[in-house]
Amino acid sequence: MTPELKSAFHAEMAAARHDILAGRLDSGMRHLGTAHVLGQYHVLPHCWTHWMMLRVAYKRRRYADVCGQAVRIILGAFGSLIGIVPRGNTGGSDVGMFKSMPIDPGLKALIKRDRRPGQIDE
Repeated sequence: MTPELKSAFHAEMAAARHDILAGRLDSGMRHLGTAHVLGQYHVLPHCWTHWMMLRVAYKRRRYADVCGQAVRIILGAFGSLIGIVPRGNTGGSDVGMFKSMPIDPGLKALIKRDRRPGQIDE
């Protein structure tokens, strides 16, 4: 992970944690979604975002989402390891697990500098 991408990822995770601890779960999930997009090509960051999403689902008592995130931790780790992930997917249980989504141009630029050619849409 480039230092720039790593910094952006950690900033989103910190903002998510701050919002979640303050009870602003929707805002926390938005930050986790952004962190997910930034970190999904890297095993540990990818799994960390899903772990945090699982914790939010548990706080909300949405047990189907807890199960969905548990599955995403396992599949996400494998996908990151082999470099096959649904581009731009925000990682929440409300989004199809294999659905690619548009990526914000600023985030796309950060990711593109971190990836090999062909791993991110031009």
